[in-house]
Amino acid sequence: MKRRRTALLSLTALLATALTALPAAPAGAEETEQVKNGTFDNGTESWWSSSNVTAGVEDGRLCADVPGGTTNRWDAAVGQNDIPLVAGETYRFSFQANGTPADHVVRAVVGLSVSPYDTYYEVSPQLSVSGNSYSYTFTAPVDTAQGQVAFQVGGSAEPWRFCVDDVSLLGGVPPEQYEPDTGPRVRVNQVAYLPSGPKNATLVTDATTALPWQLKNAGGTVVARGTSVPRGVDASSGQNVHSIDFGRYKQRGEGYTLVADGETSRPFDIGTAAYDKLRADAAKYYYTQRSGIAIREDLRPGYARPAGHLGVAPNQGDTDVPCQPGVCDYRLNAAGGWYDAGDHGKYVVNGGISVWELLSTYERALHARTGTPAAFRDGTLAIPESGNKVPDLLDEVRWELEFLLKMQVPAGQPLAGMAHHKLHDENWTGLPLLPSDDPQKRELHPPTTAATLNLAAAAAQAARLYKPYDRAFAARALAAARTAWAAALAHPDVYADENDGVGGGAYPDRDLEDEFYWAAAELYLTTGEKGFRDQVLASPVHTADIFGPTGFDWGRTAAAARLDLATVPSRLPGRDQVRRSVVRGADRYLATLKDHPYGMPYAPANNVYDWGSSHQVLNNAVVLATAYDITGGAKYRDGAVQSMDYVLGRNALNISYVTGYGEVNAHNQHSRWYAHQLEPSLPNPPAGTLSGGPNSSIQDPVAQAKLQGCVGQFCYIDDIQSWSTNETAINWNAALARMAAFVADQG
Repeated sequence: MKRRRTALLSLTALLATALTALPAAPAGAEETEQVKNGTFDNGTESWWSSSNVTAGVEDGRLCADVPGGTTNRWDAAVGQNDIPLVAGETYRFSFQANGTPADHVVRAVVGLSVSPYDTYYEVSPQLSVSGNSYSYTFTAPVDTAQGQVAFQVGGSAEPWRFCVDDVSLLGGVPPEQYEPDTGPRVRVNQVAYLPSGPKNATLVTDATTALPWQLKNAGGTVVARGTSVPRGVDASSGQNVHSIDFGRYKQRGEGYTLVADGETSRPFDIGTAAYDKLRADAAKYYYTQRSGIAIREDLRPGYARPAGHLGVAPNQGDTDVPCQPGVCDYRLNAAGGWYDAGDHGKYVVNGGISVWELLSTYERALHARTGTPAAFRDGTLAIPESGNKVPDLLDEVRWELEFLLKMQVPAGQPLAGMAHHKLHDENWTGLPLLPSDDPQKRELHPPTTAATLNLAAAAAQAARLYKPYDRAFAARALAAARTAWAAALAHPDVYADENDGVGGGAYPDRDLEDEFYWAAAELYLTTGEKGFRDQVLASPVHTADIFGPTGFDWGRTAAAARLDLATVPSRLPGRDQVRRSVVRGADRYLATLKDHPYGMPYAPANNVYDWGSSHQVLNNAVVLATAYDITGGAKYRDGAVQSMDYVLGRNALNISYVTGYGEVNAHNQHSRWYAHQLEPSLPNPPAGTLSGGPNSSIQDPVAQAKLQGCVGQFCYIDDIQSWSTNETAINWNAALARMAAFVADQG
């Protein structure tokens, strides 16, 4: 989960220079026009243009001659400054525009005209293709008298002409009524059910008594039938629903549909092939998240891009990164690693839990009764390291591990051995922006105890798994883990500043008992040493009930320790009690799943869905899967498998939260380089990318404009600007990779 604000920086200081200043106008509750001279009846009064643009009024429109050869949208622009905005007020942003030649993309922005140039709303229509009249509604997130309307028109190789008219920013308009298209009322896993696994669906209906249902094959023949079970009103969606169980039907096939109450579901398969593919795709996601390396077209067709943050202009790069002012007087080469989410930041705490979950996916394959180590063998992920006789998943995770090791404070410096919390841009950047085009200064943020313990845990786990393939790397990882552990013990309360959220997320965490427990557990499992064993047994977390409704994540890491202590072979005293605690947690999630009309092991208090709720569903399913590995109990296996239904389409919105999977799937996740929605030349996220999913807090302007009053599952929109409901993140995809691998193994 991403407990952070993702304000979007859009404009350089160049765009803050106005040709004509506009005095601020008061904003009221009634509809009020904020733009001066939006019809250009008074020529260019109140409007400015960047120095490389020639602008004037022609036929009642503002027309700008835009030079060719610029790189970014904001390299050429026209706009108006000093526009007042009121926090919480809804605005309608509208204009008419065209281009010569046609089909150019213009970035229309409402933002801040002074540093840090935050963007409050933006759209990037393709002129002529999108039509000539444009109208959008959004909610302002802040009060300011220094707002700005700008049209960014750079980024073209050839010169062109941009013309705009009837520019309006009308305040006090009613919020836009957003009605999501939820499709047929029969909600199914749109990808696949296992032949010998559970098969459940949810029917949205006003009926209060049982209804007949039919299962049809691709030819339309009825192959099974039965009656639904009324469940009443589902609190997580506000819908009256029935459950449908067609688990007795086991015949493999493609293109099945479920028919009930006059509705036909979206199609799905019965088989295992989709999960074999998803296991690979969810892990392949990480290659296109890599920093510091060019992404190859032959390995990821459609996703090739130059290396990001290697110090090649305009990049300032990660090869020689200074600290924030006053933090340190040294510089680090911290190139490499994965971009954490839709921005260009890299975070040790999120990297640590991501590394753990992916390595645990591999480690499960080594130890579990249904584990399949060959699924991650050399060559399975099509990455540059394929062919080196090392399992590809280990090769991919090593890219992030090398970055984590680089974030350790060097010997001889204050806080030596600790880890810097994060590395990212000095200010927020806008969308779209390839990593290689990021012009921002990069900075190391202060070391923290949480980051240090993440490094200790991840490096210790790596030491035991990489040893068969690279003993030198394993030894280096273990040495770094030991150093980090000692540094954390010496500095147990160095916390991240919760206000350090400009240019990247803050990731604050002041309860570190779980991180100490996790690091001690991994060090013990790797070394078997008594000192680490005693730290595990003495931790108050060791006997605590850690399997709560919202599961585990970067800020709640106790489960990482507990699950590994329960499944990785060791001589830990009382290991049976550890294993029983996992089973008890699984029993709780299984009860939640059975009570939930949508069949998922996730029911947060008061239906307040958290940031990244889709991966929390999956992480709770990981506990169910681990209980199966411990006990062999079919109910835990079935619960874990059924949990995948929710993220693959059996939900209130009838959408798969995994890109490329399901007839209707999330594909406009918040990202600066998977930004097809804003820039047609860029791709959507790759197949196998998990969206964060419903988030009741709806922190971004798009969600606030369209989802006010949403209930649980409806707090989501597949829009690139909805960073609070529709982001992508390395730890979220790690949960998907782990559960996709588990389900594939059950085939």
